[in-house]
Amino acid sequence: MSALRSILASSALVAFVGLGYGMWSMIAPGEERRRELVKNLPESNPMRMEETRKRNALVMQALKEAAETDDNIARGLRSK
Repeated sequence: MSALRSILASSALVAFVGLGYGMWSMIAPGEERRRELVKNLPESNPMRMEETRKRNALVMQALKEAAETDDNIARGLRSK
């Protein structure tokens, strides 16, 4: 009886995994759709990418300056 229960449980597990994989493959985009999505990303535009790099550099510079100072800059943002 225990062996039969183990076989049924194993086959049910395999069936659920197969069903999950089948459903995933139905909703996942195909290769052509994936290429189209990547092509239309904002980062694919060279001008937008350069703006993002500049903004990231400014943020990193601000973080570096904040790390080098002993002042608590958050205290100055509080309204009195």
